[in-house]
Amino acid sequence: MSVTAISDRLPEVRGKLLFDVPLAPYTWLRVGGVAEALFIPADEADLSLFLAACPKGIAVFPMGVASNLLVRDGGVRGVVVRLGPAFAKVSIHGNQVRAGAATLDKSVARAAAKAGLAGLEFYAGIPGTIGGALRMNAGCYGAETKDRLRQAIAIDRLGRRVVKNARDIGFSYRHSDAPEDWIFVEAIFEGTPGDRAKIQARMDEITARRESSQPIREKTGGSTFANPNGHKSWQLIDAVGGRGRQIGGAKMSEQHCNFMINTGHASAADFEALGEGIRDDVRKQSGIELRWEIKRVGEPQ
Repeated sequence: MSVTAISDRLPEVRGKLLFDVPLAPYTWLRVGGVAEALFIPADEADLSLFLAACPKGIAVFPMGVASNLLVRDGGVRGVVVRLGPAFAKVSIHGNQVRAGAATLDKSVARAAAKAGLAGLEFYAGIPGTIGGALRMNAGCYGAETKDRLRQAIAIDRLGRRVVKNARDIGFSYRHSDAPEDWIFVEAIFEGTPGDRAKIQARMDEITARRESSQPIREKTGGSTFANPNGHKSWQLIDAVGGRGRQIGGAKMSEQHCNFMINTGHASAADFEALGEGIRDDVRKQSGIELRWEIKRVGEPQ
């Protein structure tokens, strides 16, 4: 990719605008090519003005902490938007928790617990940001984002601020109907007053279960496939001999076989080939189509 192909077409910003940026260091799987441009907006106004002025022929892709993202080896054409500290603030107003889209999910859980608000403990078990949680209706251990969300605020591709109630976003299992060109910037959740000690105990339980059952100390990307209706993906993967299966440097975890790990020298192509091979075997054996939960972006090398 070439800097000159895009740099003279983008508007001036107050934040950071970088070119030909390797994305692998930003992702949990530690693979992927370069972004033509990486924009870290100074604040919401900076993001809005940039999107309004950015030529419509240039693709814009929001990226959080990339805990559930596979960037292909050919990189991402266009602009990758990564929200910075201005979008990582949490505040409590009565029973409501207001969180910027760059806030870590576990930080929201902690803030709610400190305020004695129950209902958001599940976020202690999700290794992403609120923006990603809104995009995919993130959840675990019987709770989902939609259960506690009251409003979501986004900036659309024309730079307009969009405020939507949770019921209007079209949430379903690990999915939302929000337009792809929305960049979420903030969310408002509703907690329930509760006992701080009990709330903290629930969070500790969730954290312990995650640490004991998932390869959290590896270079991983979270759950590879969403659970099909009535089935567990890991059981389907196990049934076709997927546990520990490896292609190149990409491997299905021995600990939890719905997690892919980078053994140290994987490429994005290794991960995609591994995942597609698992999907093919599951389809042939059971007739069930596994759906990728990890979001795959960019171009092959």
